[in-house]
Amino acid sequence: MKHFNWIHTIGPGLIVGALVFGPSKLTITSKIGANFGYNLLWIIILAIFFMAIYTIIAERIGLANDESLLTVIGRKWGRKFATIVGTGIFLVCTSFQTGNSVGVGIAIGELTNTNNNIWIIFFNAIGIALLFFRNFYKILEKVMIFLIGMMLLAFLFTLFEVKPNMSNVVSGFLIPRIPTGSMGLIIAFMASCFSIVGAFYTSYLVQERKRINVNSDEKISRNSSLTGIIVLGILSAILMICAAAILQPLGVEVKTATDMSLALRPAFGEAASAVFLIGLFAAGFSSVVGNATIGGTLMSDALGFGSSINSNKTKLLIAIVMIVGAVIALLFGNAPLELIVFAQSITIFIVPIIGVAMFVIANDKKVMKEDRIGYFLKASGFLGLCIIIVLAIFNFIDIFLK
Repeated sequence: MKHFNWIHTIGPGLIVGALVFGPSKLTITSKIGANFGYNLLWIIILAIFFMAIYTIIAERIGLANDESLLTVIGRKWGRKFATIVGTGIFLVCTSFQTGNSVGVGIAIGELTNTNNNIWIIFFNAIGIALLFFRNFYKILEKVMIFLIGMMLLAFLFTLFEVKPNMSNVVSGFLIPRIPTGSMGLIIAFMASCFSIVGAFYTSYLVQERKRINVNSDEKISRNSSLTGIIVLGILSAILMICAAAILQPLGVEVKTATDMSLALRPAFGEAASAVFLIGLFAAGFSSVVGNATIGGTLMSDALGFGSSINSNKTKLLIAIVMIVGAVIALLFGNAPLELIVFAQSITIFIVPIIGVAMFVIANDKKVMKEDRIGYFLKASGFLGLCIIIVLAIFNFIDIFLK
């Protein structure tokens, strides 16, 4: 069994990758391929590169410290500041949880031709039930590895059937273009793929794995989380290429799950809709569990209850995120506009703060010792900060000034 230990060492990255690849990411990526063909493949490299940089930075912080990242932030800038950051992330996760619940409900509801609400209740109940397993982290890892693997296989199979124009694919990756009308989708893709909150949480996952393996010979190596982020990039690229090869020539405007499922038709024929809905479920359920775990764990840490995923107080807060998201989904059928604006408003202010805090800590010799980041991560991390701030400015203009 030792031959398969490497699968578990990449667990933190796969959990973050599964979280980021939610229903909204699936929709945005499909829309880009359907509307602009292969022209925007280059943004995947850009987004994944900076997501990888900040995931590595967070992993280094987690490996260098026995204390959680919020505790380190509290020591450096005060406990109140750390509490604000943790509470902000909790509110963002709780607000966006509604969309994840709706995605799960639509996927299984359409697949079985039954009421979506039944499945919203059922799968949030399953998510909460997972919390009561003794080794929740290990269960979480296994669930995420399975769901990511399922999505990857379905899209890979389709890619081989589609046989896209390889010169157009290579050109799309290597030549940056910004087609007319594409800026909104570019910003949306960058914001969803370059998830600074997901990267921040990597430090907690690495420390959780350290706690689990304290008496084990399994090592947590530097950059092990990178694999999960690369898988996220591969999934995004395959989906965008399939949409570009199939949906764009048909002139399909992606508005529903059925529209997106057409991208799988060459490989799966009449079963394409069912296969896609299973993929949508995988994306939704992984985000339901992963998003709630981030929100609950960081809120627990912010309140001084500690950051262990297996703590009862942490589990309660994770369950609260799931329950609130499910209740809003059941009451409104989707996230109300006011809730989306509220979530985006908090995100605008909290994300740049998190980025700056991580970057400063990663460069602090006193905190990081020999794990302090080198010149490449410094330069790349600074560029990433600039992108985070630019995205925040665009979002601010879009929400408050338009």
